[in-house]
Amino acid sequence: MQGFSQKSLISYDDIKYLLNNNIHQADTFLIAKGYIIAKKDNDTKNRKYALTLPGGTHNNISLRADGRRLFIEIETNELNQYNLIRESISQYLIKDGMAADVQTYTVKELGNIYITINDTMPYDPMRKDYDIQVVGDKHITAYN
Repeated sequence: MQGFSQKSLISYDDIKYLLNNNIHQADTFLIAKGYIIAKKDNDTKNRKYALTLPGGTHNNISLRADGRRLFIEIETNELNQYNLIRESISQYLIKDGMAADVQTYTVKELGNIYITINDTMPYDPMRKDYDIQVVGDKHITAYN
């Protein structure tokens, strides 16, 4: 089962692909990874994707197109998703730090990643909520 859930999680390469392609290609890409489109608004160019993982955890991905740039937010309570992002960006790190309980990473060929970790509601010592925001470098634009 671990192999299946791992392919559904988002890594450095997946984020790079999403940032460099338009929002319509994101639909195809994320559906192939097992996500469903939870909300689609073509007027505002916003998308929300949802995935329920084994063990009752989830990944929710929001994409927002602003001009030719894409902004990504991953809301998850899956520890493996948090770990996969941190491990997959480690070799591309330019700078990392902490600012007011937010982990910040500047990543080569990607941009900035901001991670906030909160306790789950209701409280569960074995689970945390991870809010991962990706702001692509201003030089990265989506291809049509």
